[in-house]
Amino acid sequence: MMRMVPYELDNGQTVIGVEVKLPKTTLLAWMTDRGYIMCGALDVGLLNRDLADRGILAGRAVGVRTLEQLMEAPLESVTTHAESIGIHPGMTGKDALLLLS
Repeated sequence: MMRMVPYELDNGQTVIGVEVKLPKTTLLAWMTDRGYIMCGALDVGLLNRDLADRGILAGRAVGVRTLEQLMEAPLESVTTHAESIGIHPGMTGKDALLLLS
């Protein structure tokens, strides 16, 4: 099953949440036109190492089970490119999305 959810941020911008139910796990992501935050399935190391030339703006939160938790959770890791625009580990998903919108 897949679910898409729009959410309006405090700055008036709308982000899209995507929840994909898979066997024994759920993939979670919030995205903007510029970048995204995702659950622990996101491999930030791969994005920084093998896909660095793409300049991906992304962050990862671990231990989340719902889109709502992903919005409020602190980011565990972020891409180098996300750091360059002020996104950092420990920042909530919502605060990161404000910088990505």
